[in-house]
Amino acid sequence: MQARSASDRLTLDPETVERFRHDVLALTGVAPGAQPLGLAVSGGPDSLALLLLAHAAFPGAVVAATVDHGLRPEAAEEAALVRRLCNQLDIHHDTLAGTVPAEGNLQQGARALRYALLADWARGRAGWIATAHQQDDVAETFLMRARRGAGVGGLAAMAAARPLGEALLIRPLLGWSRAALQALVEAAGIAPVRDPSNQDPRFDRARIRALLADAGDLPPDRLAAAARNLRDAEAALAWAEAREWAARAVQEGDVLTLDPAGLPRELRRRLLERAVAAVRAAHGLSPDWRETGLDPLLAQLDAGGTGTIAEVIGRTKAAIWRFELAPPRRSH
Repeated sequence: MQARSASDRLTLDPETVERFRHDVLALTGVAPGAQPLGLAVSGGPDSLALLLLAHAAFPGAVVAATVDHGLRPEAAEEAALVRRLCNQLDIHHDTLAGTVPAEGNLQQGARALRYALLADWARGRAGWIATAHQQDDVAETFLMRARRGAGVGGLAAMAAARPLGEALLIRPLLGWSRAALQALVEAAGIAPVRDPSNQDPRFDRARIRALLADAGDLPPDRLAAAARNLRDAEAALAWAEAREWAARAVQEGDVLTLDPAGLPRELRRRLLERAVAAVRAAHGLSPDWRETGLDPLLAQLDAGGTGTIAEVIGRTKAAIWRFELAPPRRSH
């Protein structure tokens, strides 16, 4: 049998390409063209599959970027591998370099850097940024967060689309399995990059990935389905939260009042978090804050008491919650 040429190997099954096109258009609403589709391509099998699929589905309307976090000496060569493949496909490619802060969680820092660099790169260059998160990623994240006792929002599947700077971040592969994407790359004759952190037991995700590989009764597709159901539940709760906030929250000078009567605990908790953020924002403080301590404050308010969190004091008076900026602490 005659061996397939390189160009033949890069020609994908039309049904597979059409499936990907459908998944992208469901998120973008229009086909990339004058506004290109930006791709985040690390060189791993998932992102290489994303690159091949996007090139086949939207030829001439794709640009790509690889982020070098400065964490491994191999990263520069991995970015060069992606660039060579992009050159072969006639896709413009950029390498985005940055440094992850030494303090804090390493993987969270890398993620924050990655999205910041991609948002800046897409400005004026791409209307959308597609990442290669897929079904197995959703299942792994679900188990990681369930292990930590996360609520509905934490267990919900990652959003398929959300704003990122001036672009829209999209995840068109959430319904695709890791195995299917890897098979696509293998059939193209491309050797992907293998990130050693994916097998490093120091990281939660690597341990959960190993657990799923050994546990036949934890199928990733079913775990991902549960996470998608919780995404729908989260959307419903967010809708109810917005409705109740509009009906129950009143700003009176420096004081924000909130009537919690008759609301289930989850909505009381969400409105409490929103009230704290609103008071902080009204005084020029960042509305983003760590919610550690929110549950004890909710218990205090439910019991008719007073508590402070994130420089905001909350009190219950005649069954109404009152929030204002806490007075500065006295120094001795």
